[in-house]
Amino acid sequence: MEVVIQVALLAVGFVLLVKGADWFVEGASKLAERFGIPQLVIGLTIVAMGTSLPEAAVSVSAALKGSAEITIGNIVGSNIMNVLVILGITSVITPIAVQKSTVKYEIPFVIVVSAVLMGIGYTDHVVGRTDGIVLWALMFLYLGYLLVMAKKGNGLPEGESEEERDDKPMPIWKMLLLILIGGVMIVVGSDVAVDAATALARIFGMSERLIGLTIVAFGTSLPELVTSATAAVKGKADIAVGNIVGSNIFNVLFVVGTSALITPVAYAANFLVDSIVCIATVALLWVLVVKNKRLGRAGGACMLACYAAYFVYLIR
Repeated sequence: MEVVIQVALLAVGFVLLVKGADWFVEGASKLAERFGIPQLVIGLTIVAMGTSLPEAAVSVSAALKGSAEITIGNIVGSNIMNVLVILGITSVITPIAVQKSTVKYEIPFVIVVSAVLMGIGYTDHVVGRTDGIVLWALMFLYLGYLLVMAKKGNGLPEGESEEERDDKPMPIWKMLLLILIGGVMIVVGSDVAVDAATALARIFGMSERLIGLTIVAFGTSLPELVTSATAAVKGKADIAVGNIVGSNIFNVLFVVGTSALITPVAYAANFLVDSIVCIATVALLWVLVVKNKRLGRAGGACMLACYAAYFVYLIR
């Protein structure tokens, strides 16, 4: 009976996280727009970071509760799942075109930041406040790169997704209400999800690492999954790779960086293998798209097969 209750609580937590992030981003975007903040800046900051809000809330909550393996597991697991599962499913639905800048700069940058996280974590088995400052510095570097690319006229997935939003006038009180309710839902949802995930780990004798890498990672990746799959069905899958790559960068730099600034995050030795897998998945993505700037169905099937193999390794 307790298992059923905890699974239900976990589901409730994920629903609160996903819907809360959606409302928070909508309210914040509309408010920023109302005060004359350029659409581009909104897209590069609020909207881009918005898809990482569930990961951020869960990771910070887990770190504060001493469940560090959920913090790191959530981010590493989400990044692996984003590439292998979400892009795998999306490209199986329809082949995805990849921007030249994504292949040349952004995918390699994901590999670099993933390696940086592995390096600072494995060196002394903790991601401390100094490390958090380094990650935030890299995030501002990335934001600067996005602004430069945008001024050169290169389309950015975050901006495109923002432009597709409904532009009907919204009263300021409603914007503030969306931000407030969304923020509360994110905080409560993360709290409920972490408690339920920890309880399930205890009941089944599973490690927090496994829970973080699988169940929690899947739940916090739901916004990316829904966005990418919907885009594929609507024939707009070209934005999927850029969105996923951007989300992975923000997950490492914004989420882990913020968590580390709030409280030092332990990095268990057994995360080394998962971090290597995380880097390898992005390298695989680069190999699959570097020649034709396109992720086809065969590549997507290969990615899904790789995730299946990784999942078997986790539960063995």
